[in-house]
Amino acid sequence: MDSAVQSLTRSGDVLFLMLGAVMVFAMHAGFAFLEVGTVRVKNQTNALVKILTDWAVSTVMYFLIGYPIAYGVNFFGSAESLIASDQGYELVRFFFLLCFAACIPAIISGGIAERTRFWPQVLAGALFAGVTYPFFESLIWGQNSGSVQAWFENTLGAPFHDFAGSVVVHSMGGWLALPAMVLLGPRMGRWVRDKSHAIPISNIPFLALGSWILAVGWFGFNVMSAQNLSGISGLVAVNSLAAMVGGILFAVVATKSDPGFAHNGALAGLIAICAGSDLVHPIAAFFIGGIGALIFVFGFQWEQDKLKIDDVLGVWPLHGIIGTWGGISAGIFGYQALGGLGGVSFLAQLTGSLFAVVYALATGFVIYVIIVKGIGFRLNEDDEFRGSDLSIHKISAYPEDKVSR
Repeated sequence: MDSAVQSLTRSGDVLFLMLGAVMVFAMHAGFAFLEVGTVRVKNQTNALVKILTDWAVSTVMYFLIGYPIAYGVNFFGSAESLIASDQGYELVRFFFLLCFAACIPAIISGGIAERTRFWPQVLAGALFAGVTYPFFESLIWGQNSGSVQAWFENTLGAPFHDFAGSVVVHSMGGWLALPAMVLLGPRMGRWVRDKSHAIPISNIPFLALGSWILAVGWFGFNVMSAQNLSGISGLVAVNSLAAMVGGILFAVVATKSDPGFAHNGALAGLIAICAGSDLVHPIAAFFIGGIGALIFVFGFQWEQDKLKIDDVLGVWPLHGIIGTWGGISAGIFGYQALGGLGGVSFLAQLTGSLFAVVYALATGFVIYVIIVKGIGFRLNEDDEFRGSDLSIHKISAYPEDKVSR
């Protein structure tokens, strides 16, 4: 009887985590359509192919290198050995966590869109998904987390808490993108004689579709981060919902109903709540998401107008800065005095969040400098002018239109 119960429990966990993996995998379609709707028509095909290729390469790299780095587990035994003890739970756990790792190049893709060569960026994404991200993952969630989290607890009062990756995933991706955007420089025509010339987006419905796909998949991203049925929490689901709604409403009010900011406001809220979604009160989640949206609205404007960084989808403020806010906010609203479950430390959350920033900037800068100096990173002027669809893929997003003219 005990054996049958254990088998049924394990089967339920495998199914639970597989469903979560599929939901997070579907989010990559959201990344793709968010980029497709934001870039110009001449770069839409590239966005689709780039996200798909990054996913495939990330899968290979994380399977062979990344997951063993992060968790000390490899899959080089026989197929029988892979399912002998846990009905393949470790395999489906790899699938689920792969979806997190593959978010890194997908996030970066939006910031450097419309001006990068194809294979150099795929190479960068491979290094991030296979080495850079998994090593940081090992420190917070994986095989090296014991000593690191013990240091946080003994020195700063509590372990560093990041339930679903505000810092480990989103902050990491956004801050890794920053060195790439700075080294690349802006798109042709973005600034002329130091004057800003905004480049219009191509398709609001596609942008909105990308946001909706991401938002739906995010409930797999957050809720299924429990990684087993016994750990599932309705608090995580409702906090995710409240933060998303807060992000939408704050963005709509702050921008007088701008559609781009409204749909990214939903994502800002969801990014911000990942870290503390399992411990804050839903009312706090609403304001965490709302503050996240304001960070994106004003951070994107500051980035573009003052710093003159050409971040096409605003991934640095959206994922990088808001991801950092998400980690810190868990150390504020997680306290029992503010309605949270407790067990967190503001100093631990602040230190862990800033550590991720430093790590991402350092590793991102080194990798992108090597790529820029070694093999080149940017399209030449003629190819950039034609658009990456024709210059890289030899076909536009709407080939029938070309034939019918």
